[in-house]
Amino acid sequence: METAVQRTRLPIMNGGAKQSVVDEALEAELRAFEEAERERLGIKAERKQWVDSMLNPQVKRSERENVTLLISGLTAAQDFLVEGALGGLGYKIKNIGCPDQEGLQVGKEFGNRGQCNPTYFTVGNLVNYLIKLRDEKGLTSEEVVKNYVFLTAGACGPCRFGMYVTEYRKALRDAGFDGFRVMLFQQTGGLSQATGDDVGIDMNPAFFVGIVKGIVCGDVLNALGYRIRPYEVVPGATNKALEEAKRIIYKALHDQTNVFVALYKCRKLFEAIEVDRLRVRAKASIIGEFWAMTTEGDGNYQLQKFLESEGAENDIQLTTAWLLYNVWEVRHDTQDREVLRGVDEGTMGLKDHQGEFDVAKRIATMRLAEGALKLGFQAFAQPIGLHDYHLPDMDLVAQVAEDYYSNDLRGGEGHMEVGKLIVNTVRAKAHITVSVKPFGCMPSSGVSDGVQSLITGKYPGTIFCAVETSGDGAANFYSRIQMYMFKARIAAEQELERVLAEEGLTIEQVRAFLDANPKYKSALYYPPHRVAGTAANLVYAVAPLIKKSAAERVIDKAKHAAEALRDVAVNAPGTIAEVYRKATDPETIAKAREDALVLRDIVRGKAMERFRPLLQQLLGKAVFENNPEIRTTTYEPIAAE
Repeated sequence: METAVQRTRLPIMNGGAKQSVVDEALEAELRAFEEAERERLGIKAERKQWVDSMLNPQVKRSERENVTLLISGLTAAQDFLVEGALGGLGYKIKNIGCPDQEGLQVGKEFGNRGQCNPTYFTVGNLVNYLIKLRDEKGLTSEEVVKNYVFLTAGACGPCRFGMYVTEYRKALRDAGFDGFRVMLFQQTGGLSQATGDDVGIDMNPAFFVGIVKGIVCGDVLNALGYRIRPYEVVPGATNKALEEAKRIIYKALHDQTNVFVALYKCRKLFEAIEVDRLRVRAKASIIGEFWAMTTEGDGNYQLQKFLESEGAENDIQLTTAWLLYNVWEVRHDTQDREVLRGVDEGTMGLKDHQGEFDVAKRIATMRLAEGALKLGFQAFAQPIGLHDYHLPDMDLVAQVAEDYYSNDLRGGEGHMEVGKLIVNTVRAKAHITVSVKPFGCMPSSGVSDGVQSLITGKYPGTIFCAVETSGDGAANFYSRIQMYMFKARIAAEQELERVLAEEGLTIEQVRAFLDANPKYKSALYYPPHRVAGTAANLVYAVAPLIKKSAAERVIDKAKHAAEALRDVAVNAPGTIAEVYRKATDPETIAKAREDALVLRDIVRGKAMERFRPLLQQLLGKAVFENNPEIRTTTYEPIAAE
């Protein structure tokens, strides 16, 4: 039997000249393949260097009428309202919408490998929008580069903010928009970076006030919507009211009319929503990586909407709370640096370049800034009917977290994720805490998968669900949340049953009282906090009204007042002694004098003059990187992939 012979080389062609032509073509093809592989692997003898033309992006005043500013990155309401505010200042501005799955695919196509999904979503969202301008609207790449600018935030964080602008540049270049301007609000600069006679985007107080108004109005709308929607009787009524409210506020911001009047008009929209707050809903506190916990689209698998479908009332984290955290950081770091010897030239240092704005004044200003943020938020919240909403106490969060996670560590939410879980558990703020972050996010994963395991062990009964988003793992994501939400719903039901038994009431009695007293049935009424669930808190709020007469309630109030006075009298000697000690303490006197100086300058209208050094660092997170006189970051050319 003939044995088959395995061939180890191609057959030789006979044909003289024909063979020579074939050999030459084969050699040329091999050389081309080798050249391409050397280029791909970065071992080519002479590598082509790509020079980034977007390191110093500028918009000149002469371009202002023709250039459209593109924005995105916050919640849907905030992006929409910021568009209205900046449009009212004369800018051509376009909100490009919340990143979706299509943006993710474009981001993966043109982005580097191994990025977190917020990078892919946000970068891909921009590139996808520009591609549609070119391919569907008929604009050329040159027209897109010339007439559009993307305005986004930057910072010196370890991951997201630090890498985003580079990813934008690479993706834009590879998509055919090399030279497209990404105007970055940078954390390491000052307000003067965006001033000048030929600057097309004036980073003046009106610019920042417009952005802050849009953000805070968006926070208020979001908080109110998530508070009402789980209890609406008519499905979709809350979303309908929100859309109309956004249009009213947008017009006020754009036309620069009184925004508080607009908020009060919106109040009637929400008052008209019929709600049933005796429905049992598990309070779900959403924490984690900033973008992942605030976006409302495909980037976190529409987490908020899914939680509501599983029987949750969402307690979201507001952007205003993040600003409070930034203020707390400055105050905390200043207090730590106060006792350092010598000159401190760090980013938030106390070097003499601050002039008379020294340690005590900076700390005093931070206390004023924190108070102003909280007061300002309530000024926007009350007209629209967002009552009894409390921003987080940053000192409390830091205090409870410091034994488990250093307050000096930065990245992600820092210690806040640990502190919020403890507060949620100990003070019954939520039935379940959901921490959401991108796949592989080290700051959040290190906390959620490491430190939080210690917290859940130390505080039995804590329901903590840590989930990661990769953009393409929705089934596993939803499955994990459903397991924990089952536990949270059971906890909410048991809580309501316990409160009813404690107050000696039935659900029918409470419902009958609500029907007879519409005030407590209003969509804008929110019961004071005692436990996590809204239904249980409502029972606590109305129980005295059901079980006691008006006279009995007056007597109870008098008794409580008498007890309070008695406690004050008992503690008075010690309290007076402590107050006297603090009042006569030289350090307290010195700080009081500094506080008085700050208040004096505010009264005299010199607040901006005094606070400018601080604003250059705190609000410096919102300045362009294109100023050559202050920029501290240098860039090396990036080799072509």
